[in-house]
Amino acid sequence: MFHWLEKNPFFFAVGVFIVIAFAGLIEIVPNFAEASRPVAGLKPYSVLELAGKEVYKKDNCIACHSQLIRPFKSETDRYGQYSLSGEYAYDRPFLWGSKRTGPDLHRVGNYRTTDWHENHMWDPTAVVPGSIMPAYKHQFTNAADIETAYAEAVTVKNIFGTPYGDEFQPSKEAWEAHKTKVLAEANAIAADMKSPEVKAALERGEVPEIVALIAYLNRLK
Repeated sequence: MFHWLEKNPFFFAVGVFIVIAFAGLIEIVPNFAEASRPVAGLKPYSVLELAGKEVYKKDNCIACHSQLIRPFKSETDRYGQYSLSGEYAYDRPFLWGSKRTGPDLHRVGNYRTTDWHENHMWDPTAVVPGSIMPAYKHQFTNAADIETAYAEAVTVKNIFGTPYGDEFQPSKEAWEAHKTKVLAEANAIAADMKSPEVKAALERGEVPEIVALIAYLNRLK
């Protein structure tokens, strides 16, 4: 029946490729789909954490820090459990990075504290002698864009089905109601900080970028 294929090497090769490709799809795609499901206990980013993620991207932290621990002993000994696909289920975009001038940050929430981040962002060399990281003092006075972060949460809820609560609605009233939760989360972080500028900004109802960034970094565990 298939003698004509044996006489036509090109078509034989194409047929073999199609069979292998189809078998590969049947075997591999379901595994990828299963691995990309959220790991047990994973919750979507809070609005404050989303705002901090935007600060992380804006100030180009990804240029020097990765967020991907590879499954090698040298990596896990230093940074902890290797990264799993399901841990990035709510990352849009993911911030794996491709360069490590500084350490990987995927588990930084397990071993750095709020006051450490505060001191490090204000004066890196005072915390890590010899560090080439610049100071990010502007984060202590610039206000984080939490309203846009709320809009992002509503968007990914409606488009991607991210499991935010029913209170996340595309209306000003819903945002004003949720803003109190964001400020409460920010104040809880600022309680462990010393900066008078940060505390004064929160009293005015503003969230400094440094608070949002620390919320995001504390989330990485």
